[in-house]
Amino acid sequence: MNRALLVIDVQREYFDGALPISHPSGHLEQILEVMDRAHQAKIPTAVIRHHQPDPNSPIFQRGSKMWQLHPEVERRPRDLLIDKQLPGSFTGTALEDWLKQLQIQTVTIAGYMTQMCCDTTARQAFHRGFQVEFLNDATGTLAVRNPAGSVTAEELHRSILVAQQMFISEVLPSLAWFDRLR
Repeated sequence: MNRALLVIDVQREYFDGALPISHPSGHLEQILEVMDRAHQAKIPTAVIRHHQPDPNSPIFQRGSKMWQLHPEVERRPRDLLIDKQLPGSFTGTALEDWLKQLQIQTVTIAGYMTQMCCDTTARQAFHRGFQVEFLNDATGTLAVRNPAGSVTAEELHRSILVAQQMFISEVLPSLAWFDRLR
């Protein structure tokens, strides 16, 4: 089975900026371990970076300090760097062409935020005929409060994982994924 790792939006905004990821515990360490294991197993890795289309946006402003990849992700090997403006990593990018050129059948999702760009990208991949693995401990989110209500980070993360597992993705921990790489 040809597999590729998609590392989505592991940017400084989620650590030092307006949207600090808080759940699950150890999310960054898991993402880094997943990247390292993928490199060792020669799994192609695409790192995806988000920016807002509005150059005056207070978050994810292209070229800003908070737009930058987390330094640990930046220094790790990758096969492709994709910049995107919308939650889905396939929209307006070369991701699908790259995956098809490599004859990838399965994409593995890691990164941020569980309910936004990871969820959207997993759905897009599924709609394009890819099998999807969604790493429950290498994706993460934060508590959200808005006019629709509020939800804890743990509740939000869990609900997206349950929805993904229903039909779209196979949700699994990194340790189980590591076993597949052997």
